Amino acid sequence: MRIVAGEFGSRPIKSVKGDSTRPTSDKVKGAVFSSLGNTFHSGRFLDCYSGTGNMALEALSRGMDTAVMVDKNRQAILTIKENVHSLGVEKRCKVIQKDIFSALSSLKEPFDVVYIDPPYNTRAKDWKYNNDYVDPTDSYKHSKWLSMMQKRLKIAKKLLNPENSVLIITIDEKEYLHLGCLIEELFPEARIQMVSSVINPAGAGKQEFARTDEYIYFIQFGASCVRPESREEIDTPIVWDTLRRSSLANARGKHGKGACGPNQFYPIYVNDITGKIEQIGDPLPESIDRSHAPKIPGCTAVFPIRPDGTEMNWGIKPEEARLRLQSGYLRAGMAKLNEPQKFVISYVTGGIINDIASGVAILDGYNDDGSVIAHYPTGKDKLPTTNWNKPTHDAQRFGTNILTKIIGGRFQYPKSIYAVKDAISYFVKDNANALVVDFFAGSGTTLHAVNLLNAEDNGRRRCILVTNNEVSVTEEKILIGEGYKKGDPEWEKLGIAHYVTWPRTVCSIMGTNVNGSPLEGNYGVMEECYLLDEEDTVISKHTGKATSKKIYEKKKVQLFPLLAEMNKADGFKANAAFFKLGFLDKNAVALGRQFKEMLPTLWMKAGAIGKCPVIENDIPSILFLPDNHFAVLTEESAFGELETMLSEHPEVQTVFIVTDYEAGYCAMAKSLKVERTYQLYRDYLDNFRINTGRDKK
Repeated sequence: MRIVAGEFGSRPIKSVKGDSTRPTSDKVKGAVFSSLGNTFHSGRFLDCYSGTGNMALEALSRGMDTAVMVDKNRQAILTIKENVHSLGVEKRCKVIQKDIFSALSSLKEPFDVVYIDPPYNTRAKDWKYNNDYVDPTDSYKHSKWLSMMQKRLKIAKKLLNPENSVLIITIDEKEYLHLGCLIEELFPEARIQMVSSVINPAGAGKQEFARTDEYIYFIQFGASCVRPESREEIDTPIVWDTLRRSSLANARGKHGKGACGPNQFYPIYVNDITGKIEQIGDPLPESIDRSHAPKIPGCTAVFPIRPDGTEMNWGIKPEEARLRLQSGYLRAGMAKLNEPQKFVISYVTGGIINDIASGVAILDGYNDDGSVIAHYPTGKDKLPTTNWNKPTHDAQRFGTNILTKIIGGRFQYPKSIYAVKDAISYFVKDNANALVVDFFAGSGTTLHAVNLLNAEDNGRRRCILVTNNEVSVTEEKILIGEGYKKGDPEWEKLGIAHYVTWPRTVCSIMGTNVNGSPLEGNYGVMEECYLLDEEDTVISKHTGKATSKKIYEKKKVQLFPLLAEMNKADGFKANAAFFKLGFLDKNAVALGRQFKEMLPTLWMKAGAIGKCPVIENDIPSILFLPDNHFAVLTEESAFGELETMLSEHPEVQTVFIVTDYEAGYCAMAKSLKVERTYQLYRDYLDNFRINTGRDKK
């Protein structure tokens, strides 16, 4: 590449290494400048996508006074500066490394010539949905993301069985509203439900609110329904809440919006010996110090006081407190050392009281102080709620920690394997042959969860993971700095498919980490729960009645007894295949010369039995694969031979028939004694039917 004419005519200039830029050829450049004639005798020149600086330097050579060259690519900027230096025009040039929008916003003086040769909108996929790639001030950041999602959701719709299927999408708070609108538009026939799931109980983020959860959309079609989940065999005692308000907005004397009324500061008298509440006092006016409250001999007057001494309010009015005391829904307990008073007051909330009244919670009896003893029964199936707050959904404990033990710190923010397992099992628990597709595979948690579900109930569910081989933002910068580009082995080996998804899949199946060492532990989860410690019949001093008194003790228990028997080192009985889909020549496809590219898909469709088959040459008239339990007929003339082969191999129960002749397919399908037949049109890229088999007519 060279300067064509003018002051620096015939002087060579360098191009950018790799294919990140598209330099204008000398011939085209010469034609452009010749057609513009005397435009370049003086003035300022702006090159908006400068690349090598080729056009701007040509303009300087032909007479322009100064030039501004803009490009965001670091390698391009380095090349431009090198070319500027080689021609000795540093004082006449300004080189800016920014995206063109930011650069134009910062330029104030007018230009005589503005040259724009933007990058083509090709399949190069320069834009990625990554928070580090999208300018937070970009007015189109949401529309870019929605455009990306829309294309993929339209394809997903074609893959979903309209008679019985579910689409599950997880999303954070940044896009859930936009995604919800898109789902409503694309799936008007579906039943749509969104749930929130606590994935980080501790909360993440240092500004505003600490983020604890994410959102999950369930888009259901046809007969799809949520399966109830079984409660663990653990009795759960009712919860007693602290009666004292905690928010400073509810401090004594506060009168702002949401503050308690003036009648919720009153003494509660507790017997110093028995610890029983003896009486509920009357409210104290704000002008009266609590030390002037009436005294009751042998009792301590308890007020709603924070550990720091701040006077608060009780959560209910005194008349309501008296009713709850009478019914056993108010009690006193010994305070901790940091509390300013001897006793603390607890109560049962209205929701739990209603549960006891309706029988949802079981009343077991009363304590000596008259407070109720009750529990929620176990062993009954119940529908999952729209708010998931399970300890096993903690993404740090059961996502990041598990993945790190398998492949190290190669991936940030994986989902909890148990959260994914729950989401899937709610819909396919009763379908042992379900096909699960994850088209944003990430670290591969979905496949891992499906294998875990299969191991738990001996299912044969299949899972397809789809991902690109995108590298992280940090790795991309390092690789570019080292002179590598997309497609280089050094680049591709660090892509998410090669570096994360596939290694995690293989390692979890084999029961080893990436270093070949056996994985430690099992898939069970130990968690602290309240367990029934003892049960006795006692005479209540409050009622005089004999009651069965249950005493609960907090103990560590195994939440998933079946999973606790599954050692991670044992891995799973599962097949795995890793293959790359690319663009195929349509004419070659129509001639059947690239049929082998479809073979992994057919293997999956047939049940993924045995090792994924591979053929090196063109597919024969009959591809017979008894180890994989399927066959492919590509030439109708060989149908008789296929029937003979099937009679000798009854294990082959899936047959793909390649034909454009509808009636011929129906006749052949009806004649075959197999469970499943599928028609593949010869132009199978356009007409391959992935949803359902065809009825034998």
